[in-house]
Amino acid sequence: MAATAIANRHFAEKAQRDNPPQGRFIDVEGVRLHYVERGNGRALVLFHGNGSMIQDFESSGLIDLAAENYRVIVFDRPGFGHSLRPRNVVWTPEAQADLFRKAFDGLGVQRAIVLGHSWGASVAVALAIRHPSFVEALVLASGYYFPTARADAVASSLPATPALGDIISYTVSPILGRLMWPAMLRKVFGPQPVPGKFAGFPKEMAVRPSQLRASAAESTLMVPAAFASSKTYGELDMPTIILAGEDDRLIDIDEQSARLHDEVKQSKLHRIAGAGHMIQQSATRDLMAAIDEAAAETLH
Repeated sequence: MAATAIANRHFAEKAQRDNPPQGRFIDVEGVRLHYVERGNGRALVLFHGNGSMIQDFESSGLIDLAAENYRVIVFDRPGFGHSLRPRNVVWTPEAQADLFRKAFDGLGVQRAIVLGHSWGASVAVALAIRHPSFVEALVLASGYYFPTARADAVASSLPATPALGDIISYTVSPILGRLMWPAMLRKVFGPQPVPGKFAGFPKEMAVRPSQLRASAAESTLMVPAAFASSKTYGELDMPTIILAGEDDRLIDIDEQSARLHDEVKQSKLHRIAGAGHMIQQSATRDLMAAIDEAAAETLH
């Protein structure tokens, strides 16, 4: 186990050397956040999903598309990519929303269109509920909004446990992560094949012990976070565009996106035929159109 931990640490350090930060850093109350900023215009903030990082939006082409008309700011959320995840905080969507609200101050962002994918959609919603004056409009893609029975959340409870979770994350988890990577991609991208552009996503960064532990923590938080957040959706009063892939294999979009649409008065729902969970990759133009639609709604 010690030898495995040493090897995994070596691979993690190599991954970080091979994939240095492409953006800048901002320190917010002791949390070092990595972000990429591109373009000019109205502020557009992007939050990635669980287990992901800035390179997801980068490889999809969405950042370049959006930067033609917007000031795009993309964060590595705490524990992912090159952002830190201090242990003294339980990083619920609400805790992350408060952190990013303060980051907005440091970046001079007074109002923004906010897009969240998957777990990032929960952070986007929490930001809009807790700090509505900072959110012009929401674009929510492939989100999980209402509690359901989730086997993956149960399976993640051990890696997220203090002490024991560190042992698992530094020994077994990186090996399993590499072995399961192809099957995981087939599930999240299915029914479509993994697009060639996703080759730009750094797998070795995703299977670092620290990031795997952050992923396990967020999987464990998923159901209770949805339970708490589901009581607040009626408070959303800004334009909200909800997108979901018709063939999402991770989330039942009728129980999640369609139900959210019923509860949020100012929302529109777009179901993307033939798409799975990773619509930012497989339906990038649809997501860009949703951003423009949200921006147009605010002008009304």
